[in-house]
Amino acid sequence: MVMVFAVLCMALLNSPTVYAQSSKVLIMGDSLSAEYGLPRGTGWVKLLENRLKKKYPDIQVINASISGETTSGGQMRMASLLKTYQPKVVVIELGANDALRGLQLTATEQNLRQMIQASKQSGAKVLLLGMRIPPNYGQDYTNKFFAIYGKLATSEQVELLPFFLERVATRMDLFQADRIHPNMTAQSLMLDNVWPKLEPLLKP
Repeated sequence: MVMVFAVLCMALLNSPTVYAQSSKVLIMGDSLSAEYGLPRGTGWVKLLENRLKKKYPDIQVINASISGETTSGGQMRMASLLKTYQPKVVVIELGANDALRGLQLTATEQNLRQMIQASKQSGAKVLLLGMRIPPNYGQDYTNKFFAIYGKLATSEQVELLPFFLERVATRMDLFQADRIHPNMTAQSLMLDNVWPKLEPLLKP
């Protein structure tokens, strides 16, 4: 009887399901990840959750995204979220609202860096989603903003998706009437952009 119990315990400890049960993906984003203007359950994060249920059924998605969120807001919330959920992977999709408000790029970079470092210190892997802004903010500001993501990914040694809205940004038919937020059709493309960078981080 004791031997059977020991064998069962070893089997459970070595089971990938048991390992995965503690795995969570934390999404820290803004309106692009918070289903702004979309029917509930149709955003790319929900599509990610659906895909994970098929391929990695024991990985849980925590969507902590807030429409209008800045890197400052995300940085202030990060410690509490990391403590509460203890995620395996943190996906950071922030910065666009900083740029659209013309905030100082040094502050944006510092906030993102602190979020990345806090995530790494908690034991989580990090995927940083890069963003671009319209050129009407000035080419110099636009270029420097986009460069922040690559700079941080290199210096902090984290995974980078260079441009979250690749294959979406140039197609107006994939945007809502405000021409800022992607529509429901675009969400699967956004997930397909993220997936190749995210999936390797889910594995032990």
